[in-house]
Amino acid sequence: MRLAERYAERPAEEFPLVFQRIVQNAIRDHFRRQKVRAGVLSPMSVLAGRSDDEDDDPLDRLPVEVFSFELASPEHKLSRDETLGLIEKALADLPARQREAFLLRYWEEFDVAETASAMGCSEGSVKTHCSRATHALAAALKTKGYLR
Repeated sequence: MRLAERYAERPAEEFPLVFQRIVQNAIRDHFRRQKVRAGVLSPMSVLAGRSDDEDDDPLDRLPVEVFSFELASPEHKLSRDETLGLIEKALADLPARQREAFLLRYWEEFDVAETASAMGCSEGSVKTHCSRATHALAAALKTKGYLR
């Protein structure tokens, strides 16, 4: 559908390469969304920054977990609720543009182009805002003892 919607005006000989890139990006986005959703339930120590590189996205290091909410113990549910509360607080403390970019990309599952369009900025700005937001969230969780 993306190929037909966004690249119909391109020459037909470009379709195979464009299609391959669309599929690769869709797969990457799918697994990133899984990491984000599973990340709320996984230990937050994996978000600890390993470098000061802007391109190093802590969300890329999250392990993907399969977890049934119905089978969670009361202790695990309490821990999850406390963690979610800390994350919500850390999100509220982010600058507005970083919070907006982070929520659109990782919660609303927009791609970079859709997020840029919604925010009225460039795709590079979206990537910068998201990177800074994930690093700020990791730092906030570290101060609360969730990261080492």
